[in-house]
Amino acid sequence: MQPLKIEGAWIDDPKIHIDDRGGLHEWFREEEFHAVTGRRLRLSQANCSVSRRGTLRGIHVADVPPGQAKYVKCVRGAMLDVIVDIRVGSPGFGRWEMVRLDDEDHRGVFLSEGLGHGLLALTDDATVIYLCSEGYNPTRERGIHPLDPELGITWPADIEPLLSPKDAAAPTLAEARAAGLLPSYEECLAFYASHPRG
Repeated sequence: MQPLKIEGAWIDDPKIHIDDRGGLHEWFREEEFHAVTGRRLRLSQANCSVSRRGTLRGIHVADVPPGQAKYVKCVRGAMLDVIVDIRVGSPGFGRWEMVRLDDEDHRGVFLSEGLGHGLLALTDDATVIYLCSEGYNPTRERGIHPLDPELGITWPADIEPLLSPKDAAAPTLAEARAAGLLPSYEECLAFYASHPRG
């Protein structure tokens, strides 16, 4: 696992063992995860989403505390995974990073509580699984419009994004900040520190 440029996010690039029967790789190892991130991933929910090409999910975040850390992997097709630092007061506030997840390289992404997250399907039947530190709670879920020009995420020009009505109606980053909908960097750091790391 290697840290991404956004504090609190990592990418896992596993070693894939291939022979004439197929392939095998370890997509999550608690010992390695803890050694690299200093965190323990408390598993409360596991999700699987299947999307047609062009489906754009996010940018989503859950209120902190307790937030929702995610470990994300694409098991069929290809997706673009986007992590956005929306923690008010963070030195990287407004910065985003994009990682391709697919069923060939088998990369995984971990993002800490308080970071925004979005996915764009590059293929039909793109299938993503993710482990979550907390269960879904609609009363704590927030969203940022993924096409917010000020945020400036460079989505592929050859794909027409398909958004849910909820994501299409989401506020811009500036609107969400003005409305007090975003987590604070200080609250996130305090939350990380309060969780067992040993």
